[in-house]
Amino acid sequence: MPNKHNAKCRHHIPKMKFSVRNWAEYDAALRARGSLTLWVTAEAMDHWAAQPHSTPGGQGFYSDLAIKTSLKLRLAFRQPLRQTEGLMASIFDLLELDLKAPDHGTVSRRAMRLKSISKRCALPAGPAHILIDSTGLKVFGAGEWLQENHGQKSRRSWRKLHLAVDANTGLIVASILTEQDVDDPSQVGPLLDQIEHKIGQVTADGAYDGEPTGFVALAVPAKDGVMLTA
Repeated sequence: MPNKHNAKCRHHIPKMKFSVRNWAEYDAALRARGSLTLWVTAEAMDHWAAQPHSTPGGQGFYSDLAIKTSLKLRLAFRQPLRQTEGLMASIFDLLELDLKAPDHGTVSRRAMRLKSISKRCALPAGPAHILIDSTGLKVFGAGEWLQENHGQKSRRSWRKLHLAVDANTGLIVASILTEQDVDDPSQVGPLLDQIEHKIGQVTADGAYDGEPTGFVALAVPAKDGVMLTA
């Protein structure tokens, strides 16, 4: 294999070793991972049913809270919608609650209309420290199917995802998806244009400054015309 060529002469980084000394606490923490505690608050029971509306069409039976609860339960246990419906129904039976679990068809249909979480969440007060980096995304299509099933060689296609992250909170505040031949420095300005918060410092990989390696602090024009430097 190419990556194993001349492996004996390569610099080997020793593997870091860890020793657990608090075995009692560590063992208790491992057991706690399998514990399960579920409850339904009185507020959730009061808002489980949908509010009646006066617009034309049928009346909804479940509120957005019920649909979101089903989706969160599905995400937590990594189950399809049908299994999530059965799990929620069994939970209500065990807790002896007079609630009905939303059916999987309703959850699938209503999930398309739920408001998604905005990427422009509130950042802490003061100038933000923005981190910029990119990653490659492989596009799977007919070419990969032909190569896998018939052994035909095809040109692989890629996309590049540029992300701007707040260093203090870890929130993704801007993103751009480009073709693979688009250079990184040209995307710094469009990324920063998406950020409405005041920017105090921008740190990115060396590729965004034309350098081959390392990290650099970029000097970029802000919205008020002032150059940001670090």
